[in-house]
Amino acid sequence: MILEVNNLTVKFGNQKVLDNVSFSVERDGTLAIIGPNGAGKTVLFRTILGLIPYEGEVKWAPNIKIGYVPQKLFVPKDLPLTVLEFLKLKENNILNIEKVLNSVGIKKTGILKTRLGDLSGGEMQRVLIANALLGNPQVLLFDEPTSGVDIAGEETIYGLIERLKKEIDLTIIFISHELDIVYRHATDVLCLNKEKICFGVPREVIDKETLSKMYGEDVKVYKHYEH
Repeated sequence: MILEVNNLTVKFGNQKVLDNVSFSVERDGTLAIIGPNGAGKTVLFRTILGLIPYEGEVKWAPNIKIGYVPQKLFVPKDLPLTVLEFLKLKENNILNIEKVLNSVGIKKTGILKTRLGDLSGGEMQRVLIANALLGNPQVLLFDEPTSGVDIAGEETIYGLIERLKKEIDLTIIFISHELDIVYRHATDVLCLNKEKICFGVPREVIDKETLSKMYGEDVKVYKHYEH
C-alpha cells in the first residue's frame, strides 16, 4: 500500500470541508477522485500533500517521493521566464531536464528557450508534468490533468499518463469530472462530496444512487465498456 487515509477530517473555522474520509491507494494503482464543485477534491489533495492541518491519519509508504501537477499555472504573456529557467528552479542538470521533456513527448529542444506565456495549453500541461517528474517521484498527483486542453490534447495527455505509468512504475492519483475517463483509466475511484460517497472499482461502485448523492437527484448514469 502506498497511501492509507483514515477518518480524515478538515475544518476551515467551524465548517467541515472533509468529514471522516477513509481510502487507500495500492502501489502502481490509479485512483480517480470525482465529485461536484466544492466537494473538497482539491482540499483533499492539499491535505495529503501535508499543506493543510487535519484530524485523522494520512500515512504514506516510507521515503516516498511525490510529484504534483496543478490544474493550471497562470503565466502572464510578458513574464520573461523560459521553459528552461522554469524547470531549472527544480533541477539544474540539463540532461535530466531534456530527458523528462522527451518522456512527456517534447522532443524539440527549441522549446527550452520559449517563454512559458507563449506555450499552448497542451504544451504547458506537458511542461508541468515534466516539472513534476523531475526528482524521480513514485507518485504523481494530477488536479484535473486536461483542464484548458482541447479534446485531441486531452486524449494525448491521458495516453501519456498511461505510458509513463508503464515506463517508470508510477502510482497516479487524479481529480476528474469525466466519468468516461474514470472508467477507462482508473483502477479505483473515490466519490467525494465532503464525505466519502463511494470507494472501489469504478464499474462496481458508480451507479445512479451514488451519482445522485454526489450531484443531486436529476442525474443520468451510463457505463463505458471496452469494445
